[in-house]
Amino acid sequence: MAWSQDEERMLAQIEQHLVEDDPRLVARLESFNERVRRSEARSQGQSGGWRRPRRSTVIILISWVLIATLVATLLIMVLHNEPAAAGLSLGAVPGEPAAEVAADTADATLAGAL
Repeated sequence: MAWSQDEERMLAQIEQHLVEDDPRLVARLESFNERVRRSEARSQGQSGGWRRPRRSTVIILISWVLIATLVATLLIMVLHNEPAAAGLSLGAVPGEPAAEVAADTADATLAGAL
């Protein structure tokens, strides 16, 4: 449905009054209109194509990869060193059975308590 000439004239007057009264509002509306135009052009032009990811997306992805690598490295180090640590208790000497060290430690504790 088309606008009548009177309606178009009234809209033009309203627009002119807004431009005079609030130039910041006009700037915001122009900025919004430009964003909408760009968004529509982008959506029509790239309906099935691949688009470049945003910088923030790339930074987040790299951060997750680094965190995952760090966690995996720490897990590997712990699992690799766990068998060696299980064979050695506090005060143990390599090559001496852990049971003898535990018995010696218990005897020393009892002697110190008496």
